[in-house]
Amino acid sequence: MGDWQWDRTNPFVIEVEVTTECVDGYGHVSNHHFLRWMTECAFAHSDAVGLPASTCREMRRGMAVRNISVHLSGSAYKGDRLEVANWISKSDGRLRASRQFQIVNVASGKTLARGEVDFVCTNLDNGRPVKMPAIFAATYVVQSSPIDSSAEGIH
Repeated sequence: MGDWQWDRTNPFVIEVEVTTECVDGYGHVSNHHFLRWMTECAFAHSDAVGLPASTCREMRRGMAVRNISVHLSGSAYKGDRLEVANWISKSDGRLRASRQFQIVNVASGKTLARGEVDFVCTNLDNGRPVKMPAIFAATYVVQSSPIDSSAEGIH
């Protein structure tokens, strides 16, 4: 993990390398890949804390996206190495949780994107909101704090 300033303490981080398939007609990463990497980071984080997608499928419960907000502040190019960090930034322990994301270029240390995703616990059989199972409430908890006030949410 790099020595740049993350927006929050205790980040969960994955590393990605920009491949040819990620580059659009303008020669830089197509915007939807930033969302893909945030999604991959969220699933990797859930796996790492003991709540893999397979467990969610068995319980017929999942966290569905309710709202996504992303601020892109830089471009990435083929061959760039990026670190994608995420944090549980809010959780009511009952129905809703939010994740905050930050994507940094490893070589420059520059933040390229920040995002926040709000989730609601859902029944995977019918898509309706449902109370979080105990394992969700225990797993999706805030274990970080903002490092400075400018890191709160999307700016």
